[in-house]
Amino acid sequence: MNIHEYQAKSLLQKFGVATLSGAVAFSADEAAAAAKSLGGELWVVKAQIHAGGRGKAGGVKLAKSPEEVAAIARQMLGMTLVTKQTGPAGRVVKRLYIESGCDIRRELYLGMLVDRASAAVTIIASTEGGMDIEEVAAKTPEKILKVPVDPATGLMPHHARQVAYGLGLEGDQIASAVKFVTACYRAFAELDASVVEINPLVVTGAGQVLALDAKMNFDDNALFRHKDVAALRDENEEDPAELEAGKHELNYIKLDGNIGCMVNGAGLAMATMDIIQLYGGKPANFLDVGGGATKERVTVAFKIILSDPNVKGILVNIFGGIMRCDVIAEGVVAAARELSLQVPLVVRLEGTNVELGKAILAKSGLAILSADNLADAAEKVVRAVKGAA
Repeated sequence: MNIHEYQAKSLLQKFGVATLSGAVAFSADEAAAAAKSLGGELWVVKAQIHAGGRGKAGGVKLAKSPEEVAAIARQMLGMTLVTKQTGPAGRVVKRLYIESGCDIRRELYLGMLVDRASAAVTIIASTEGGMDIEEVAAKTPEKILKVPVDPATGLMPHHARQVAYGLGLEGDQIASAVKFVTACYRAFAELDASVVEINPLVVTGAGQVLALDAKMNFDDNALFRHKDVAALRDENEEDPAELEAGKHELNYIKLDGNIGCMVNGAGLAMATMDIIQLYGGKPANFLDVGGGATKERVTVAFKIILSDPNVKGILVNIFGGIMRCDVIAEGVVAAARELSLQVPLVVRLEGTNVELGKAILAKSGLAILSADNLADAAEKVVRAVKGAA
């Protein structure tokens, strides 16, 4: 689950992470009032969407008076912000964050994530703040510092000092950075975050280290422990199909291809997408129906797949273990009839009650292409989609 910048900063502040003062606004009047309340002579008006690259797209602007804050707010609210992370469709700006100005002397980068390879939380730091970290990694990898933290011991003082020294900080800045990194790690661990990203992390003229921006992602499986975090969810920022899938305990992620996939098991789903690519096709989604899907859930899965207008064919790939092939077959037939399926459908079944499942498909009278194995299924669906194009 993702949250907005102002929400992330509010959570981080509770753990002692230094940030600037700010306030959320949903209208131009609220934005002007926020500027007056914050005081000062310089403010930053920031569009709040779940995507990075806002500044380059015109979603972050400076203002020197409350009137200018209001004018910028009128311009931003309702606009569609298109960044590298939103895709061409962009995101509509529905809220703003008004923040006090800052005397910036240096822009740095700080991130924390779970590194599955090392089974540790890894701190990523760079002197190249304000830039896409992927771009820095590609062009100047030597400017990226990675510090793994053993979860058994947690963050130790030497970890934080290593980050501070690696960023070239000196004097009182080191103590400020150590406090900052320690607070970030506590927030990461105690809130079951999957990502904390501070970009840029800035050093002010007074030598203070603080978060100018903040992004946080959370492990969905741990949200039951954090009702306050779950309450921050903004469904307007999520893909409607992915949101609907979540309500039915389906794991769905929309992609940019044209072959819909319905599979049981995340690993098998990944392999299915890979083999579609191998045979010259492009998957339209990742969809794992899980091990205990019912006929009704399979029907919902079909509806979600077909809600994507780019889908020109569907591949169902089921390996029956706990999941019975006859249940899947019944769901496939029911969904195809209910939705008057008009795109090619290829089904590969293996495992528990496979012969019964195949018989249900064969007797349905529907134009369902049966496949003997995964390679056969991928080849058939790619050929059918290309033939229908």
